[in-house]
Amino acid sequence: MGLTAEQIKTALDAVSETDPRVAGEVARIGYPEPRLRDRGYKTLLRTIVGQQVSVAAASSMWNRLEAELGEDFTPDCLLKRDFDTLRACGLSRQKQGYARSLCELVDAGQIDFHALPADDEEAIEQLTMIKGIGRWSAEIYLLFAEGRTDIWPAGDLAVQEGVKRLLELDERPKEKETRELGERWAPHRGAMAIFTWHFYANPAL
Repeated sequence: MGLTAEQIKTALDAVSETDPRVAGEVARIGYPEPRLRDRGYKTLLRTIVGQQVSVAAASSMWNRLEAELGEDFTPDCLLKRDFDTLRACGLSRQKQGYARSLCELVDAGQIDFHALPADDEEAIEQLTMIKGIGRWSAEIYLLFAEGRTDIWPAGDLAVQEGVKRLLELDERPKEKETRELGERWAPHRGAMAIFTWHFYANPAL
């Protein structure tokens, strides 16, 4: 489960004490709502299913997958289905490869979603062993499903644009610069990431 509303508020209040820009914007637009996901392989499987398609299409595919595998399906359930069966659920060859990679790693015990490394970088390294899961997807999982307090998805375009506006930069910073700029908000970068999305959706009047 991700950061709670109380955790987000506490973290942003702490940042506001040392960053007047953040304090001013929190006063203007308020605190963001929590972004919560369930812990476990299904959350990343849904990420894979939803890649490069609309929300409606992703939801439709997921519903078909659950209808085929059962609501409480295990990784082994998916691995036992053939290509055509999963294709009928809407999964392309590429997505099937990614889904099988995830399920094989979980089934083999190489990734335990209830015992990921406590170190954020080690956890990211483990999650990116899964085909189709890059650093951004791993960071989003750790933030939304595990509530890790200092995750900073610097490759996210909305985070980059939020940082640009918040710090009044001339151009949107690239991932490396966004990562460096975010260091000022450690160890509360998880809450700040959620706030930058909130800030991005509520531009100054």
